[in-house]
Amino acid sequence: MKRTFTCIICPNGCEVEAEYEGTTVLSVSGNLCPKGKAYVTQELTDPRRTIASSVRIKGGELPLTSVRLTKAIPKARIFDAMEEIRKVTLQAPVQIGDVVISGLLGQDCDVIVTKNVGRKGDQ
Repeated sequence: MKRTFTCIICPNGCEVEAEYEGTTVLSVSGNLCPKGKAYVTQELTDPRRTIASSVRIKGGELPLTSVRLTKAIPKARIFDAMEEIRKVTLQAPVQIGDVVISGLLGQDCDVIVTKNVGRKGDQ
């Protein structure tokens, strides 16, 4: 089979064509740098994604704080990851970099805070 991808790794946005059978990549062409080949190969063999979301805050100057994954996880596990993230409610204050969930879904990946939220009434 053949499939065309638009590489999103660098600003070139190469149109990369891959020929493959199942998860075996037979050839890759059209990439201007090696990152394009690596991107397409991963997309065909083990697609991964990162997530940015938010979690509830109790007693905070804001009701939510933003969070993200420290590493990409298998694309097929995104809904499972979001289910776990939705279960979380934090107590203010929270700081950028605080670990919300360690080892999300048994992966080598944490969920971390990306926005400071102080305690309601603190100045």
